[in-house]
Amino acid sequence: MPDISTKPYMLRAIYEWCTDSGYTPYLAVKVDASTTVPMEYVKKGEIVLNISFGATSGLKMDNDSIRFHARFGGVSREIYVPVNNVLAIYANENGQGMAFEPQAGGGEPAEQPEASAPAPALAAVPSSQGEPRSEAASGPEGDDEPPKKGGRPTLTRIK
Repeated sequence: MPDISTKPYMLRAIYEWCTDSGYTPYLAVKVDASTTVPMEYVKKGEIVLNISFGATSGLKMDNDSIRFHARFGGVSREIYVPVNNVLAIYANENGQGMAFEPQAGGGEPAEQPEASAPAPALAAVPSSQGEPRSEAASGPEGDDEPPKKGGRPTLTRIK
């Protein structure tokens, strides 16, 4: 019997924790041919989506995909994200959440140095004054700069 991935269960758990805590759950998604997202909002092959109750309609998170409707520029769009394309789920307010290893096209983990894939780790994204860090300050060398307002939140993977 093939191993069942823990990823969709972790996604649902972090989503539930965010909503129970009054936080806004966000998804970071790798965009490819299998995703259905508004391409005009994709940057560097990725998109960040607000998946809160107020921002979505008909949210369904199953073991293979995440589907919902959301408004972009006032126009309702259908969103489809395969679970393998989810890079992270986190609370926008404090950056706490979970990041995942990028997945290769066939659903297999991308380039693993060891025989077994590491389990996802829960970590907080470092932030200053409760604001998410901007993409420009995502590395250790950017820690001395304050985050830029309106920037895209990023997650730091801690091993």
